[in-house]
Amino acid sequence: MEASTTSAIVEALTKAIVEHRLHPGTKLAEQKLADHFGVSRTLVRQALFQLSQNQLIRLEPARGAFVAAPSVNEARQVFAVRRMLEAEMTRAFVRSVTPAKIRALREHVAQEKMAMDRQDVTGRTELLGDFHVRMAELMGNEVLAQMLGDLISRCSLITLMYQSASAAEHSHDEHAEIVRALAARDEERAIRLMDEHLRHVEENLTFDRKVPTNDISMALS
Repeated sequence: MEASTTSAIVEALTKAIVEHRLHPGTKLAEQKLADHFGVSRTLVRQALFQLSQNQLIRLEPARGAFVAAPSVNEARQVFAVRRMLEAEMTRAFVRSVTPAKIRALREHVAQEKMAMDRQDVTGRTELLGDFHVRMAELMGNEVLAQMLGDLISRCSLITLMYQSASAAEHSHDEHAEIVRALAARDEERAIRLMDEHLRHVEENLTFDRKVPTNDISMALS
């Protein structure tokens, strides 16, 4: 029972964050959340810990929990590293491409489309990021997959919070184009498309959006 209650709190707060109803930096007071959900502060604390593990919030000693606020500079640096790393990954993928690998990527792209059709913001964000990790996994390079996974987890909150639905759909279309270039073994085109794709994702992040309410009760209603 407690586990399901904690999960419900996690889901409600996640939804409020990704739908821009809770602004980065908003303080998540345990007692206010406990009153809102009608539960103990212990359950709220468990939910906040889970959210911190997902990097959606940050826990500060003696200060409490706050909605995470990734900086623009951090995002720029992460994307710069990703462009360097993924250019070489794409080159290597083309040189080792097989029909089975292409089928796996096409299946992944189809899952992205289904998540967007369902308007599953969290699901689509996860799948759009996992496309890149999936390429590394299909190459059999576990070290690359782990490195890329760590990088993508650092910018997942950024895209989750600052990427619009139209920009996400554009990312999906670009993934499909990349897969076509990989299937054709067109190394130069595939690398160019990957670089352009990552630049487009970065350029389409809207950091200057309108500030939502900081009132927890209103944001969760």
